[in-house]
Amino acid sequence: MTRPPACIGDPIDAVDTPALIIDLDAFEFNLRKLPETLVGKSVRIRPHAKTHKSPIIALKQIELGAIGVCCQKVSEAEALVYGGVHDVLVSNEIIGTQKLERLAALAKLATIGVCVDDAHNVRDIATAAARLNVKLDVYVEIDVGTFRCGVAPGDPAVALAKEISAHKRLRFAGLHAYHGAAQHQRTDAARRASIHAACERVTATKQALQGAGLDCPIITGAGTGTYSLEASSQIYNEIQPGSYIFMDADYGRNFAEDGVPISNFRQSLFVWTTVMSRPTQDRAVVDAGLKSLSVDSGMPLVASLRGVDYARASDEHGVLTIKDSNTELTLGEKIRLTPGHCDPTVNMHDWYVGVRNGIVEQLWPISARGAIF
Repeated sequence: MTRPPACIGDPIDAVDTPALIIDLDAFEFNLRKLPETLVGKSVRIRPHAKTHKSPIIALKQIELGAIGVCCQKVSEAEALVYGGVHDVLVSNEIIGTQKLERLAALAKLATIGVCVDDAHNVRDIATAAARLNVKLDVYVEIDVGTFRCGVAPGDPAVALAKEISAHKRLRFAGLHAYHGAAQHQRTDAARRASIHAACERVTATKQALQGAGLDCPIITGAGTGTYSLEASSQIYNEIQPGSYIFMDADYGRNFAEDGVPISNFRQSLFVWTTVMSRPTQDRAVVDAGLKSLSVDSGMPLVASLRGVDYARASDEHGVLTIKDSNTELTLGEKIRLTPGHCDPTVNMHDWYVGVRNGIVEQLWPISARGAIF
C-alpha cells in the first residue's frame, strides 16, 4: 500500500493527485437514503462490497441495518472478515481447491455463503467444508437474463439444491438471482420488463423447489439500478445494491418513468486530478489517465466545469477539450472528475480521501484493492 495522498486536516487543494475523493456529505446521504427508500418493504439489505472494497464502509452499512455484505472474490471476503464483517456472501462461483479451503477457513470466523451452478463444484465445496469442519451457506445461482453464470431456472436449479442438501456440511440457503444486465438499461420500461421476466423465472424455480419438498429461505439479487423493483416484487427478500453509495457517470444516464435522470442518490465519488499541461487554448492535460480511472463505461465527466470534456485517456494522461475560450484552467489547478464506472476505478487506488467543507476529514484504506483471486 502506498502512502496516503493527504493528511487529516489538510485543505482539499493540498491533496496530492490523482486521488480518490469522497464527498462525505453526499456519501452519508446515500448511506441513509437506501434504507429510507425501503421502509415498509420486507427485504434484507446486503450491500455489494465489490464496489467499495472496504470493511470500514461495510461496517457503516451494517450500522444502518444491513445484515452483511456481498463480495465477488475470496480475497475480498478475507479482507472484509479480517476487518470485522461477520456475514459475507461471495455472490460468485469459486473454483479450485486452494480458493475453496481459504473460503472454508473464513467460516470459522463469520457466516459465509457462496454461489454455485455446477454439481461438481458443490461436491468440491463440501469436501473443503468437511476438511475444515465448518458449515457453509450455498446458494443456487439461476440465470435470470444476464447470460453469464447460473443454471437454467426450474428443474436444473432443483437438482443442484438437492445436491447441496445431500451434504451435511452445506446448507441450501436459497437462490441467487441477480440481473446484472438490467442495471444499466436506460429506460424505466426496459428495466421493469427485465425484472418482471426475472421474477417469473424465480417464481417458477421456487415453485419447483417447493414441489420437491425443498424450502427456499432467501431469494437474493438486485443492484442499484433496479433494487426498488425487486424489493416491491414480494418475491425477492434480499437485495444487493452496491454503487448507490458512490454513483458514477453511467448510472447518471439511467432515466426514471418521467424521462428525467434518476436522482435517488448523490454523486459522492470523484477522482481529484491536477492540470499538468495547457499546451493550447482548446486543450488541457490532467494527471489522471487509464491507471487512475476506468473508461469501460465511457470517459469520466468533468465536474462543475461547463464546456470542458474529458476526451481521451492514455496511461498517465487525460486530455481535456475546452470549448469556451474564456475557460481558465491554469497549470497546477485541481479539478474533480466523475468516473464512468465506480467499481473498477476504486480498484486502482489505495486510499479514500474523505472531504467535508473543503477539509480532509477521513483517510480510509481500500483494504481489498487488487483482491482478485
